[in-house]
Amino acid sequence: MSQLNTEENAAVEMRDGTVLRADIYRPNDNGRYPALLLRTPYWKQHPRYIKTARGLAERGYTVICQDMRGRYDSEGEFRWQFMDNSLTGDSEDGYDTVEWAANLKSTDGHVGTWGHSYDGWTSWRMAELQPPSLKAIHASGMGTKSLDMNFGIFETGRRLEWSYMMAADMRRRSGAKHGPHYPVEAVDQWRAIERGKWIWYLPLADIPDETFSTLTPQLQAYYKHQHVEMWNFDAVHQKVNVPVGMFTGWWDRVIGTVKQFSGLETNGPENLRGQHRLVVGPWSHMMTTLNRDLGPIDYGPQAEETWEELILRWYDYQFKGIDDGIGTEPGVKLFILGANEWTYEHEWPLKRAETVPFYLHSDGSANTPHGDGYMSINTPDSERPDQYSYDPRDPVMSVMDIDAQAMPRDQKPLDSRQDVLVYQTAPFESCMRFVGSVELELWAASDAPDTDWTAKLVLVDRNGLAINLTYGIVRARYRAGFDEELALDPGVPVNYTIQLNPVGIEIQPGQRLRLDVSSSDFPNFDRNHNTGKDFWSDTELRVANQTVFHDSEMPSRLLMPLVNDP
Repeated sequence: MSQLNTEENAAVEMRDGTVLRADIYRPNDNGRYPALLLRTPYWKQHPRYIKTARGLAERGYTVICQDMRGRYDSEGEFRWQFMDNSLTGDSEDGYDTVEWAANLKSTDGHVGTWGHSYDGWTSWRMAELQPPSLKAIHASGMGTKSLDMNFGIFETGRRLEWSYMMAADMRRRSGAKHGPHYPVEAVDQWRAIERGKWIWYLPLADIPDETFSTLTPQLQAYYKHQHVEMWNFDAVHQKVNVPVGMFTGWWDRVIGTVKQFSGLETNGPENLRGQHRLVVGPWSHMMTTLNRDLGPIDYGPQAEETWEELILRWYDYQFKGIDDGIGTEPGVKLFILGANEWTYEHEWPLKRAETVPFYLHSDGSANTPHGDGYMSINTPDSERPDQYSYDPRDPVMSVMDIDAQAMPRDQKPLDSRQDVLVYQTAPFESCMRFVGSVELELWAASDAPDTDWTAKLVLVDRNGLAINLTYGIVRARYRAGFDEELALDPGVPVNYTIQLNPVGIEIQPGQRLRLDVSSSDFPNFDRNHNTGKDFWSDTELRVANQTVFHDSEMPSRLLMPLVNDP
């Protein structure tokens, strides 16, 4: 079925009269097929969408790619996802588009959605209103809560690049003569020219308006609401009346997708429980490329996948009754790193996972991988604390991909940093499998009124290759929650709980687990100025002198989810 009929810029009128535009890809045989809908702010004619749309259509679907309100060929004002949803109008636009798609001559009345990240957000938003013709959803890389993604802290590298790319269309629509007008051009210019200037700019609120064009007011507002929950999809789960297929990766910074699954299974309609599916692979947030060798490690042939095939497997079952096993498989499919194999589970999180503490130890010199820091299951006695100075003028740099997304990378470039405390286990003597959430209970003190504490879990192989597995961060002022801000008392120890993203790994004999503790991970997260002032308006940078405790009265420890039956 290689011959396709393509229609560009089909008009879709919304309930308020605004016209959105969509491209339609369908088999050229006058048949009626299930409709697969993508709603995107990223330009419906982006090469990656055209490739996927054509691939899906060739397999017997009517595929629709629509520019969201206020984006590219669609009318209206664009209001992004980082605001009160009632102000975006996206739920209503999604509902209206689903019902329009169901009535096309080339569709059979059944509509499903596909999309990753923001495109997945549009699926969750429309599901809240329960369009009658929406029969299934496939949404990847979109978490339940925005605070699960950013930990309440501005993601400087990713968010500024993203805003610059999003602003390309704003420049084009406003008739601006300067700056890129299309997303690919904008991303190239950001990475080659603009990035090194703006991520270091102080204060962020004074970045010239023309940098982000007419998107600037929304970005300015977002600076002030990092600690405010923007998505609240946990309140939507009970209203989702169709099966949902979800996938994410162990290095996906929006791995909060796993909570979408558990939320649906716990709070969604009872008749649909057991029909949802979650896939977690050895991948990053860039889900359109699902290779077996993400980073320096080849995870084997089972890790190889394509975005299109994941979507097709879901909809071939939902809409065509083609069951290659997905109908009877348990709801959770996990790729276990190290074992390099897929496993199936009936739930997330795994109830049988046992929380195992690894206590931090040292003789007061845990700085760098060459220090005396270590972890063990033995509780500490009397031990000297570890100390370092965090200077926001010289933050610990994030070892990440060029697109400012988390990726598995060798952490060796940070080995000389005196402001990174390193605690690692002895080499494992046998295989141990950890699947689930990771948490660090950290006793620490600072002489600053506010600061950050970062945690990075690393796998070290026999040859010294140190690959990041997951990370977390807490801003001291939000240690009691995001509803109140508490200043620190200088030098007074505080017990912090740092949530790290979940893991799924089998440690092999000879390998070690390593924990890196510091106070910056830039530009993955904005550097704390250590002043207690608002990060977007503050120009002062202060050195913070930090102390990490690990003794019998203040036992810092890493909590790992051990699964004994791999």
